[in-house]
Amino acid sequence: MPSLVGLVVLVLVVYALVDCLRSPRGEVAALPRPAWVLVILLLPGLGAIAWLLLGHRRGPSAPRAQPQRPVAPDDDPEFLWRLDQERRRGQEPTP
Repeated sequence: MPSLVGLVVLVLVVYALVDCLRSPRGEVAALPRPAWVLVILLLPGLGAIAWLLLGHRRGPSAPRAQPQRPVAPDDDPEFLWRLDQERRRGQEPTP
């Protein structure tokens, strides 16, 4: 049983460390990133939990940038809808 607890703590520390190092600068709260790395490494269980609870600001994520127009016609829902409507009417599709 102690080895299972040690494994859980190790996984938690690795996750917190990777999360800390990969977090954007604006999402690191309370302490600077190098201080959080030291806290996570020097206080294995508690440091990782502290990072997850206090160090990482998790607000609503910014929407990912979407292209203004789809790249190909078959990716454009408006084009596909218009093509379907024209086919239903028996017309030749317009380019």
